[in-house]
Amino acid sequence: MKKGMFIKKVLALMILICLVFLLAYNIENGKNTDISTMDVATSVTNDSNAGSINNNDTNITTGSGATEASNTEASNTEASNTEASNIKTTDNGDTNIKDTVTENINQEQTIEKQVDLILSKMTLEEKIYQMFVITPEALTEEETVTSAGDITKNALEKFPVGGLVYFAKNIVDANQLTSMLRNTQDYANEAEGMVVFTCIDEEGGKIARIGNNSAFHVRTFTDMVSIKDTEMAYEVGTTIASYLKTYGFNVDFAPDADVLTNPENTVIGSRSFGSDPVRVTDMALAVAKGLKDNGIIATFKHFPGHGGTLGDTHEGFAYTNKTYEELQQSELVPFAAASNSIDMIMVAHISVPNIIGDNTPSSLSKKMVTDILKNDLNFSGLVITDALNMGAITDKYTSAQAAVMAVEAGDDLLLMPENFKEATDALISAVRNNEISESQIDESVRKIIKAKLSIN
Repeated sequence: MKKGMFIKKVLALMILICLVFLLAYNIENGKNTDISTMDVATSVTNDSNAGSINNNDTNITTGSGATEASNTEASNTEASNTEASNIKTTDNGDTNIKDTVTENINQEQTIEKQVDLILSKMTLEEKIYQMFVITPEALTEEETVTSAGDITKNALEKFPVGGLVYFAKNIVDANQLTSMLRNTQDYANEAEGMVVFTCIDEEGGKIARIGNNSAFHVRTFTDMVSIKDTEMAYEVGTTIASYLKTYGFNVDFAPDADVLTNPENTVIGSRSFGSDPVRVTDMALAVAKGLKDNGIIATFKHFPGHGGTLGDTHEGFAYTNKTYEELQQSELVPFAAASNSIDMIMVAHISVPNIIGDNTPSSLSKKMVTDILKNDLNFSGLVITDALNMGAITDKYTSAQAAVMAVEAGDDLLLMPENFKEATDALISAVRNNEISESQIDESVRKIIKAKLSIN
């Protein structure tokens, strides 16, 4: 009996121990099951027919695949949106190819390719017109122009010239001048798709169309010869540029880079910075920098140097007997220094028989313009003639002859021919008759367009 009770107690104790182990096992197993269930819950749907997932590796794979698919879809959507944003459409939903091409060129292509694109759309006549800078009177055939309205607009549509030059008679007061130039620029942009050169002679001193007009209250300068140093010269440039820009000009036919080697020369006189070629060079470069830094294209003048000449090209024949070597020691020094920083050089109608061999004006001489200025002095900017209505030209050449000779010489811009229509017609005919190659015209117009695109 006692033995049976003992056995029962042992069995009960064993059962109790087994129950404890079983309970402990179930508790532990239950925890694992809960964790497994949570893992699975994060990677499967609530579909009751979904197959069971046996291990955590499957969970990781399934989760990664879902994320990758989601990212791919998002990436494709983003790419689609980007592509859509790059395509402009018109109101009727058609792709506006012109706007897209223009936008791509502005963003991705070099300025040279922009120039080539503009040039490729121009007719021969449009190219020729771009090579002329004329007065608003020559453009509109009006006696005196002080405003720009429909007559100016229609004239620019018919003759989209490269530039217009304004004189004292065109300038009344600040409001009138600003309005006239703003309207003119708007019309030019409509007609040509780019700005027109708006030019003026504003050297400071006695040649100052605005500075010498009492209706304007701008800072003025007595003359250039009294400018003390390059700091003051730079100030001259910045001062002039600030008001020219305000009124709407973008080109100044200044500074005067003539070395005054002939004391009896009254054409240049105090417009020059003096007789020392180094001083003249430094001062002229400083003025030009002041202009350029403030958005105005500067023009060195009057190549090959008007400071040592006898006579006045405004009235008729003017010349110098100096040799090339002599000019290199003095008059040509400023122009030789201009090759790296000056955008435009004006060529005078001076005759230099000991260089050319005859009395052909420098502006019409290939020897002077192409061989010396462009090749020897390495000038690659714009070359503009002095006014072609001066006596040195009109006494000997017709407008047609002068225009053809100027382009053959290598000039890029022709300033104020006596008869604009005659000059343009002659150049168009010369190209069509193969007297002048269209590639030469393109070379000049390419430089003109490039300069215009640089104007801000």
